Order: sequence, then structure tokens, then C-alpha cells
Amino acid sequence: MCGRYSLFDDQDNTEIRQIIAEVNQRYPDRPIRTGEIFPTNTVPVLTADKLNLSPKPLVWGFPKFTGSGVIINARVETAGEKKTFRESLLTNRCIVPSTGFYEWNAQKKKYLFRLPGEQVLYMAGISKEYDGTQRYVILTTSANESMKDVHHRMPVILPKDKLQMWTSDTDAAMNYLHSDMPQLVRTE
Repeated sequence: MCGRYSLFDDQDNTEIRQIIAEVNQRYPDRPIRTGEIFPTNTVPVLTADKLNLSPKPLVWGFPKFTGSGVIINARVETAGEKKTFRESLLTNRCIVPSTGFYEWNAQKKKYLFRLPGEQVLYMAGISKEYDGTQRYVILTTSANESMKDVHHRMPVILPKDKLQMWTSDTDAAMNYLHSDMPQLVRTE
């Protein structure tokens, strides 16, 4: 499960800084959050705009039908079968840029997981409009060796060379959901 992630716009992280700057320029009336990201925050998410990827401000979490709370993740094993996620998985895939994600072990120790040697970690997401607001959830899969001692789930990680494929090629995207995720590094 991915319940929080980071989006730090450090001076040397030009990729994240460019994404944030573009969202702020294109959507000045939609303030976005950076730093530690929590469910229901409005943040930059990459969506397909014709053949290009462009960042837009989206809200993290689909509203629960019970009326309170939000759904922040969707399991890849069942997303294609569930009414809440099925259509979005087929037609509204998005990319969640981050500088890592947080997970807690059973003793409530918090870890930040990142890609080794990379400043940006892209997570696979799906989006949907609710009451005029575009929202997203992060897709999760079984944890790999680099994190399963902390948690049994992890986000679907998208390498940079798979970003365009994720949003534009449904067959390739569905196949990718069953790929082995890259090994991650962690810090406390």
C-alpha cells in the first residue's frame, strides 16, 4: 500500500522542478502541494494530452461510495474487475511523479523508498472525474525483495522509458502490470 509519498523540488532536481513550474504556470488558480504528500492533496500528475505527457493538478483519492474517506490505491490483481477502477484502467492511465514513497513496518518505523541513482520515481496511476474534479489512485502490486520485509505491497514503478507506453498503449500497459518491479533503496 502506498499511503504517502514525497515530492521535493530540491534545487538540483530539475525534472521535478520543471513539472511543478509547468503546473503552476498553466493552472495558477489550482495550488499544488509539494514535500510530503498525503491523501486528498492536490498534486502534479502526468496525463496524456494528445501524444504528449503534460502535468495537471489532480486530487489523490477516489471518493468512497459510503460518503466518507477516499480510496488511494488499487490492486493490479483486481483493478480490471472492479467497477470503480475498470474503465479508468483501460482509458485514463496517469503517471504520478515523486521523489520516493513512504512505508511503515510493523513496529511503525517509517522508511523512504527510492530508485537507486535516480532523483525521480514514477508510479502508475489511474484517474477519473468526480463532481468536476479530476482525481487519481496509485496502482499497487506485490512487494519485491527490496521491500517485502517492510510491507507486502508496493506501487507499480514506471521506468522513464515506459512512461509514454503507460498512457498510450493499453495492451502493453496491461502486460506491464505483471512485470517485476525494480529493486529499491530505503532510508529511515
